Amino acid sequence: MQLQEKLKLEIGRYMDSGMPIIYVDTLEIGLYRSLIQQVAEEKNREYASWSLHSGLRSSELSLGGDLLTAIKTIESDLPGKVFIIEDISSQLDKPEIISHLRHIAEEIAIGNLEECNIIILAPLQTISQELELYITLISTGYLDGEQIKERVREFCEYNGCRVPVDDFMETLSTSLKGLTETEIDNILALAISDDNRLDMSDMPLIRKQKQQMIKKSGILEMINVKEKLEDIGGLERLKSWLSKKAQIYAHVNEAKKWGLDVPKGVLIAGMPGCGKSLAAKAASKTFDIPLLRMDMGRLMGKYVGESEGNMRRAIHLTEASSPCILWIDELEKAFAGIQSGGTGSEVTTRLFGNFLTWMQEKDSMAFVVATANDISKLPPELMRKGRFDEIFYVDMPKDEERRKILEIHINKRRPQDLENIDLGKVVKETDGFCGADIEGIVRDAIEEAFVAKKERLETTDLLAAIKRTHPISETMKDSLQSMKNTYKDKKFTNASA
Repeated sequence: MQLQEKLKLEIGRYMDSGMPIIYVDTLEIGLYRSLIQQVAEEKNREYASWSLHSGLRSSELSLGGDLLTAIKTIESDLPGKVFIIEDISSQLDKPEIISHLRHIAEEIAIGNLEECNIIILAPLQTISQELELYITLISTGYLDGEQIKERVREFCEYNGCRVPVDDFMETLSTSLKGLTETEIDNILALAISDDNRLDMSDMPLIRKQKQQMIKKSGILEMINVKEKLEDIGGLERLKSWLSKKAQIYAHVNEAKKWGLDVPKGVLIAGMPGCGKSLAAKAASKTFDIPLLRMDMGRLMGKYVGESEGNMRRAIHLTEASSPCILWIDELEKAFAGIQSGGTGSEVTTRLFGNFLTWMQEKDSMAFVVATANDISKLPPELMRKGRFDEIFYVDMPKDEERRKILEIHINKRRPQDLENIDLGKVVKETDGFCGADIEGIVRDAIEEAFVAKKERLETTDLLAAIKRTHPISETMKDSLQSMKNTYKDKKFTNASA
């Protein structure tokens, strides 16, 4: 295959130029082991390999044991060999191994070990500073759209099935983004197993495989969305803005020809319980693209450099899964450590830097929806122009917005009773209530009416529920007022009309 031939040429070129350590960043260990062995054979070079499960293997010997033992065993016999090392993640924090690898790399670099290379096959992690000078990185990454199309054509030719027509090929290549070569081959084989053809009927299968990719990562979560913009009471300016951005996404090629940039994302800040998370979910439905949720807690690792590696992988998965919406909930908690001291703050600062760089430079169709309550805890550089397309402020709902929220929640549960409710009276009594408070009132009133064996929900039930409720404007009065002043000072766009 052309792609594998290109990789073989790249690896061969590095081997010929005497690069001491070649680090291939990949999860497809078997595939690249086979490619490297092919390159070595074509160059009449011997090869040896070490892995946790097989130990040291070469044409002359087979030896179990740890990596340090393997290095010591083969060290004197390295000239003319390619030494492939797998399962490195648990080895690169051991000083003895780092020291031996550095010594071998030095000997290769100064010409004392001729025609010798160490090749590491593993997902990329933080590299020890002692080895950085001697490592050349090959990042395999994911295939782009044209490479996927090439892969599909080669697959169809090999399996004797018809190559998809151009329109479906475009859809197929977009849907297969983010999958490795092995995953693409496997899913195509599964898709043609029933009728020996690729068509639109195979798309649910591909989407399911994409969901598995996200789940397997353990870093991002794919959210199933039912909420629509119509389920949000109020926030008309925000809803209108999201609808416009959705139109650009739906016709992105025409938009680019018109000179428009691909929308980057939106920060929705404001009062708790006023629809920010609901807006993020509804945006996914409006854009008609998957919703991925990033949990910063999942990114934090226990090993040095692991958190940064997880952030890189999360960004890579997001890019590979585009078009998609990346939802980062409670953004201020994610980067709260930046303004305090300590080791945790250093890690968080590096994560923040990676995230900022990506937001500034990204041109993929990954639309970020970040939500936050208290933006005073966020670094000011996050809110600079160029990070987000717009920053919206969500305030406590006004009278008309509270009326819409009441209508939505009563309609969901007791639509037959809506015309009997004096909404004006209920709206008047809910001044200072957020959307979550109002939803709680409706649930509470319906529950009490059911227990009392009433035939219908009445205005008095809702008013009684209001008296039993302490709204967030009472329980968090001081902090909410502080937030409100901050948002006004920042002159953020109000999400309500």
